[in-house]
Formats: sequence, C-alpha cells, structure tokens
Amino acid sequence: MEGASSNAGTPEAASYTYWVRKDLKDSKDAAPLPVPRKLTPQDLDHSNSSSHLGSAWNRAGTWEEKNLSGWATDKIKELLGCTTLEFSGGRAEIVEVSKCSGDAFLVTVRNKKRVGYTYELTIIVKGEWMIGDEKKKVKGHLDVPEFTFGELDDLQIEVRLDAEKDLVHEDKIRIRKDLKMFLQPIREKLFEFEQQLKDR
Repeated sequence: MEGASSNAGTPEAASYTYWVRKDLKDSKDAAPLPVPRKLTPQDLDHSNSSSHLGSAWNRAGTWEEKNLSGWATDKIKELLGCTTLEFSGGRAEIVEVSKCSGDAFLVTVRNKKRVGYTYELTIIVKGEWMIGDEKKKVKGHLDVPEFTFGELDDLQIEVRLDAEKDLVHEDKIRIRKDLKMFLQPIREKLFEFEQQLKDR
C-alpha cells in the first residue's frame, strides 16, 4: 500500500511502519482548512455570559493564561506603602518598597479561574527610637524572601539596619525586634493583595 515503509514485506521488515499522507488539498475526501473570521458584536455580547470565563475567542474554556505581573507589582507597592507602627521606645514607617520582583498570572482552564504568584520584596523603613537620653533616627531594610500564593502563613522577614556602627549591641537587638513587628501588617496587606488577585 502506498506510503508504507519500504521494508514492509521483506524478511527483515521492522514491526514499525509509518504512513505518509498524500497531499489531499484537491481531494474530495479532504476536510476543508479552517477559515479565520473576525468576532462580531453578537459574539462579544454572548461572551459576557456569567457562565463563561476568559476571552471571547476561548468559548470552550480551554487553557488561557494572562500575565498580571504589572498590576500585581503596583498593587503590592500601593498596599504596603502606608504602614506605620508605634513601639514602646519609638515609631517607624514604611517609606518605600525598593524591590518588588516576581510574577503573577491568571489561568483559565476548563472554564475555571486559577491565580498564582511568586514574589520577593525589600522594604525601606525609617523611624525614631529613644537611645540613651535622646531620640535617634534609624533607617533599615526589611527583606521578604520568596513567597507564593497560599503560603503567607509561612512569611518571614529579615531586618538589616543602616549605620549599625552608631548603635550599641543592646539597641541593635531592640530595634531589630521592633522592626520584626512589621511582619504581621505586611502579611495582612499581602492577604488583601491575594484576595484582590482572586477577584480579578
């Protein structure tokens, strides 16, 4: 038969054969090639049905992925940008999210929506503490190692202080301990971010 392996029928014939498809474009048995068409306004209206997720072109609800990294980065910075804490010996506030790197995405598969992200942060904080008999300004960094969707309960922060040489050991320990208290408000803001991501 045409298209069978040339070894077919010989004593040394392999058990594997393959078939080469003839060019069927002129054959009456060939299926017609799909023709692309523009979506009509009726298609778009129909796609707004509450039972359908994803793009208008993806009516079957098969795999569709949307990159939300730009939105997510802006949203995390916005949510974290106005956090202030009072301590027994001073106060501090987040002044900038200096590093906010990662990816966020929305996947529609089988007409179900799933979101996810992976990020890491560096946050600059400034504050004032009573050190000895005077208030002293201190600047530090809160590093949040990689965190991902659904794992905020395991969130951790690492504290780095600028100009540590100006502080005695006990003051460094006290200020670091105070700045670790930012963990809870940061976690709460990131839970809010997760919820907004899920609602998109």
